[in-house]
Amino acid sequence: MSTAEYCHKLDELERLLNDPDVPMQPDRIWSLLADVARQPMPAGDRSAMTGGVKR
Repeated sequence: MSTAEYCHKLDELERLLNDPDVPMQPDRIWSLLADVARQPMPAGDRSAMTGGVKR
């Protein structure tokens, strides 16, 4: 999985969990979590995945 795909999955997961206008989709949430957990965090600029916040 590329860094862009990884980030896209995290963004979608964040939207599904935190956007009050998006209906809850448990199957999709679990699927995204499984995909992300299966992969090591991609190397590169990890700050892009945290909205520029250094952790």
